Amino acid sequence: MNAQNYIFGKINTEDGLELTDATVINIRTNERVFSNSDGHFMISGRTGDELRFVKAGYERVNKKVNEDNLSSSMQITLIKAATLIDEVEIKKGITGDLAIDAKNLNEQKKVQKLKNELALYISRKSDPRILAAKGGEFVQPKGEGFSVGKVKNKWDDVDLMKYLISALGEQYFIDLKIEKAYIQHFIYYVFAGGFERKNILKYGFCSDADLMRFQRAILVRISSYRAPQTQR
Repeated sequence: MNAQNYIFGKINTEDGLELTDATVINIRTNERVFSNSDGHFMISGRTGDELRFVKAGYERVNKKVNEDNLSSSMQITLIKAATLIDEVEIKKGITGDLAIDAKNLNEQKKVQKLKNELALYISRKSDPRILAAKGGEFVQPKGEGFSVGKVKNKWDDVDLMKYLISALGEQYFIDLKIEKAYIQHFIYYVFAGGFERKNILKYGFCSDADLMRFQRAILVRISSYRAPQTQR
């Protein structure tokens, strides 16, 4: 009953899509693995162990290992995390006049979100084919040009740190045995370990791929961080 075995399984979304790079944690041993491109995973364990399945943007799932899981594949379904929609406060009745109704509705948060999205869109590079000269058009000869000064990044490390805590959740770091008071310190420690973030800071945008790179960087740096932490 206590023999060490390997547990195999597959992780899907509620729509039946295979989930790549979902984290699988054996709570007893603290061993961590990632699901592959087909959603499959393999982790050592035994009957009675508890496995935790974590993926950014999905509800966390815990699963107890029983004898059936050791003889057949474990099937796990992760459900998309619910996203709260900001409530719109209606101060006055709808008149049908767009100019008047726009002033009466509390659109401050939506307008700010739209501005942020527009700023992100403008900051991205355009496809060279769109900007290329068409036949017969005058093209300005290339020269040395002139300097307009250094372009300021959209984010700094503090902005990125806050985003990572928001995207992954404090519980993600607590599960890694990082005390709540040291979460920010640990993130800066990962940054200092060579985590590439130049484009993230430049455009103020962290993609899912960047988030997965950061999670991998965590697994590389966690052991060296814990050593001095246990001495505190």
